[in-house]
Amino acid sequence: ARSRTVGELLAPTSPFDKKCGRENWTVAFAPDGSYLAWSQGHRIVKLVPWAQCLNNFLLHGAKNGANAGGTRLPRHSGEGGQKNKPCEHLIDCGDIVWSLAFGSSVPEKQSRCVNIEWHRFKFGQDQLLLATGLNNGRIKIWDVYTGKLLLNLMDHTEVVRDLTFAPDGSLILVSASRDKTLRVWDLKDDGNMMKVLRGHPNWVYGCAFSPDSSILCSVGASKAVFLWDMDKYSMLQKLEGHHNDVVACEFSPDGALLATASYDTRVYVWDPHIGVILREFGHLFPPPTPIFAGGANDRWVRSVCFSHDGLHVASLADDKMVRFWRIDEEYPVQVAPLNNGLCCTFSTDGSVLAAGQDGSVYFWATPSQVSSLQHLCRMAIRRVMPTSQVRSLPIPGKVLEFLCYQI
Repeated sequence: ARSRTVGELLAPTSPFDKKCGRENWTVAFAPDGSYLAWSQGHRIVKLVPWAQCLNNFLLHGAKNGANAGGTRLPRHSGEGGQKNKPCEHLIDCGDIVWSLAFGSSVPEKQSRCVNIEWHRFKFGQDQLLLATGLNNGRIKIWDVYTGKLLLNLMDHTEVVRDLTFAPDGSLILVSASRDKTLRVWDLKDDGNMMKVLRGHPNWVYGCAFSPDSSILCSVGASKAVFLWDMDKYSMLQKLEGHHNDVVACEFSPDGALLATASYDTRVYVWDPHIGVILREFGHLFPPPTPIFAGGANDRWVRSVCFSHDGLHVASLADDKMVRFWRIDEEYPVQVAPLNNGLCCTFSTDGSVLAAGQDGSVYFWATPSQVSSLQHLCRMAIRRVMPTSQVRSLPIPGKVLEFLCYQI
């Protein structure tokens, strides 16, 4: 089935504007669904209110919805506007933007720093931050509501390829870089760098927190998937199975599954607790053998993300296709065309998939399906129980397999 197009946001062009440098390496939604941000290329990040963006799509149709008829989203109005009222911003980051992440604060989550007597910033409940990872190794932290620069983090020596905030509201930020390291930052301690995670033999491409913030997954220019204990800042295990560089990763909403995408033309769905591959979604048929692990480079998978219903995975590959997969089916349930796509992510409510390409963003409606009561119960249980605990439950074998996503 063909996925329905919702809309598109196109980067501005001019006669002298070359395509090179306009790559959209990253697109992100705010945790509360208030904002969409993406890298337009040429150092620029655009922030738009997501609800207003959707309204413009409905008013003007899918094509060029946000730009139709010269429509402009309202900019921040200084004294006249409310601080946390969504307003459009263009942010010049000073260098090529490779990664973005939104972070929101929960005041009850204290800084892990011992000395918490004085801080430059006080983060309240209504605080919303945007972290941008740059080509020169710097990470800049912005106030989303005002567009002002708050922090400039400067310890990486190479491109900051990915960023992720802990979902628990602690404002712990992890960065993945081409300098072969992951770095852990505490923004509630004014951006203090808490830890350097070493272990990757080459570039680190991506990182993702588990929903309970206890585990970090990282992937890079090697065949292994790394899992880290974020309480002890130590490596838990390496997952072996891919045959080429692993470029993207994301946990399922209940933390029971982990999806990884690789240049070996495959997406694997793992049980990260026991290191077992549960599903394989291939983008080249027949799949390449290990000796030809790269497959055809027009089938390399660039990005993968989990839907918020826990039932669907989206993947983006170099074969000019976006695919939506059900975790219990072998073939895609929906597809959509996209040339030169580099990144994709689901909206906060899971109803829309956004994908970036050449400074622009394209949106598709995600497969709509009412989750079964069995699946909702499974997600509720798996949010609080790892596989080892589930296996020790005194329940029938078929129920056990279902809870472990083996059927």
